[in-house]
Amino acid sequence: MHHAGLHERDRKTVEELFLSHKIQVLVATATLAWGVNLPAHLVVVKGTEFFDGKTGRYVDFDITDILQMTGRAGRPQFDDHGVAVIMVHDVKKHFYKKFMHEPFPVESALAGQLVNHFNAEIVAGTIASKQAAMDYLTWTYFYRRLLMNPSYYHLEDTEPEGVNKFLSELVEDCIWQLVQSGCVVVGEDNVSLEPDVLGRIASYYYLDHQTVRHFRNEMRDHLNIPELLKMLCDCQEFAELPVRHNEDELNGQLAKDCLLPVPQSALDSPHVKANLLLQAHFSRLKLPIPDYRTDTKRVLDQCIRILQAMADVAADAGHLTTTLNIMSLTQMVVQGRWITDSSLTCLPGVESLHADAMAGWRPSIVCLPQLIERAAVARDATQARLRELLGQDKAQQCMSALTTMPRINVSLRVLDAELEALQPDTAYTLEVHFERLQAVKQAQAVAPAFPKPIDESWWLVLGDTTTGELIALKRMGPIRSRSRTTIQFYTPGETGDFSYTFFMMSSAYLGLDQQYDLGMTVTDAEVVEHVEAPETVVKPQ
Repeated sequence: MHHAGLHERDRKTVEELFLSHKIQVLVATATLAWGVNLPAHLVVVKGTEFFDGKTGRYVDFDITDILQMTGRAGRPQFDDHGVAVIMVHDVKKHFYKKFMHEPFPVESALAGQLVNHFNAEIVAGTIASKQAAMDYLTWTYFYRRLLMNPSYYHLEDTEPEGVNKFLSELVEDCIWQLVQSGCVVVGEDNVSLEPDVLGRIASYYYLDHQTVRHFRNEMRDHLNIPELLKMLCDCQEFAELPVRHNEDELNGQLAKDCLLPVPQSALDSPHVKANLLLQAHFSRLKLPIPDYRTDTKRVLDQCIRILQAMADVAADAGHLTTTLNIMSLTQMVVQGRWITDSSLTCLPGVESLHADAMAGWRPSIVCLPQLIERAAVARDATQARLRELLGQDKAQQCMSALTTMPRINVSLRVLDAELEALQPDTAYTLEVHFERLQAVKQAQAVAPAFPKPIDESWWLVLGDTTTGELIALKRMGPIRSRSRTTIQFYTPGETGDFSYTFFMMSSAYLGLDQQYDLGMTVTDAEVVEHVEAPETVVKPQ
């Protein structure tokens, strides 16, 4: 049997056995239609419907999928013909006979995604007005097929005036949706178009405009991890996650083992399923069927860019706590652990009982940074203790991970100013220096629970923990040896003593974040005697 839930090794074995004629019959799911090249002399398509969890009923496969399946019939260099059998309801027999023997017209799918296309082109500057949007449409395949097959696109009047009215209404509707989503601003002349912040975020991260609208409507300060997880899973990007027949029952069983409750009345929802799969990922739960492993990979592939967009939306609104929690949720997704789990469990082969055992060592190890430092200064002794706890193979994997995980020193300084004499409501530059104590060429994160390789990266956040306001945000890539960057920020508008906090948040690791206080005195410029002074340096404590 060949299906999407097979392990990679098993899948290759099945394909090799079939290609070498060691097995004569291969039962496959619809995934064989796309991306898998396994020609056969005879192909039998047993049924042309599949269960659509969104609508809760069986729907027909696209005719292109059926053509792909039957196209596997006939082995090059072995057969001069192939045999394809389609088992279908009698009432649909003539329909399939027609399209199996006649050319099938290729129609445009642009109309269903035109809103997001317009947003991307407006952000890129290609479309700057409604007239430019009309001109853009006339250069598309959609426009050509609209004139050739108007009934397919619900065009009733094919006269030039009717076509122009149809396109004008289409453009107006798309722009209205983008305005409602906060992606586009229409000028006072009601013609010119400008991208807004949410539109730029949607375009940069390839998100649906409804997703950033959802963020705007739901985003507020002090959102916790469960609330952010629900916000993540309710995104439009998970609306197409497959919910197969009877999977609502499997979701109900899985929900009993998950930490956070989900609506029992919506167990057939793809958004609820995404929530359950992520919770199972964090808890390392056993999934009920192999297809859920494939679904989990599909969810995880989407999560990182969506969470990065969530962080940008929260930062634009100035929500410090929410932004930091989104970053923590990103770490949870990459490591497959809850934020409340010991950071030691990010290491390969280390579970909660092993972390508890390390707490009893002398000296005690209670978090990941301690073990990384211990492995650096006493490698042989640490490896011996890990060997006793985990066994030879897992200890070796653990030590390999510890030697590549980042140990970074950070120093801060405000350029051309003294922290004791800053002016109110004035822009300054914070310079940040990084030194990785063990230089590396490849900064790939240690993430055994994540389905694909991912590089280390960092968020740099400057915020006021007293007011809960986020002052500045910057994202940077891997730190391989020495590095520096700058962050622009404004001082408070009032005079007095203030304290900003600098956060260095990992996008991949739990427990390796760093935090520094940046105390400052804001004084009135008129009463400060100007003194030429060296740049102030804030050392980590």
